[in-house]
Amino acid sequence: MQGDDRTVLSRIAEALERLAPPAPTAVSFDGGRLFRHDPRSGAFHAAPDYPLPLQSLVGVDRQKDRFVENLKRFAQGLPSNHALLWGVRGAGKSSLAKAAFMSVAAERPDLKLVEVDRDEVTTLPALFDVLRGRSERFVVLCDDLSFEEGAAAAKALKSALEGGVSGPPANVLFVATSNRRHLMPRGHQEDRGLVAAAEDAEEEVSVSDRFGLWIGFPPMDQATYLAAIAAYAAQFDLAAPDLERRALQWAQLRGARSGRVAWQFIRDLAGELGKPLPL
Repeated sequence: MQGDDRTVLSRIAEALERLAPPAPTAVSFDGGRLFRHDPRSGAFHAAPDYPLPLQSLVGVDRQKDRFVENLKRFAQGLPSNHALLWGVRGAGKSSLAKAAFMSVAAERPDLKLVEVDRDEVTTLPALFDVLRGRSERFVVLCDDLSFEEGAAAAKALKSALEGGVSGPPANVLFVATSNRRHLMPRGHQEDRGLVAAAEDAEEEVSVSDRFGLWIGFPPMDQATYLAAIAAYAAQFDLAAPDLERRALQWAQLRGARSGRVAWQFIRDLAGELGKPLPL
């Protein structure tokens, strides 16, 4: 081979190397316990620990016990179910998922939480493949999940939960929160033709059936709301002579009674009294 030919081949090889995609960065989960996944880059960004203690969530004791028990089984490698936390807004679904995770992870350093955006549900099968086979155990959390774009996201989620021919990853537990029991958007049938809407509805309901554990969060009645206020006030040493009256006025102004509204009232009262809170 002539010298000029070798030079040309060398230049071609160098050009191909420059065009080749960079080698994927090794994934590490040593930097924390909570992570956000970026499907575009494939990176996992560590987030600060969730600061609200599990015992600070009041008025949801039944839901708390069921979720924590399922999570502990998963952390121990025992049979467990993907969980759907559904119900009225402000009931504490997302807070319960994160606070329960922090409680269990305190004793299980191999337990990690990866949060995904609801608009990125179609990337879940690829994410599950990345997590499959790793030594860590992962809770994958999708907050406020619903299928606004029809059946495509539903099919992707069902594929991720079923795992195709290789089955679902044994080290991944999927947890979703939603205001809707069957994850379907309002106005579903008006947006599409009746046949297409019916087919999408069937697809979406079939996805909700993949969650073995459904935990409902019903509207909070007045007695439960006041009990939550009293529990928070006692826990954080907040005293006010007209506590119940003020708490009811606060809920009336907000037009709702919920765990979120109770916590917002407690934050306002703590600020008034000059006392700190954990979140």
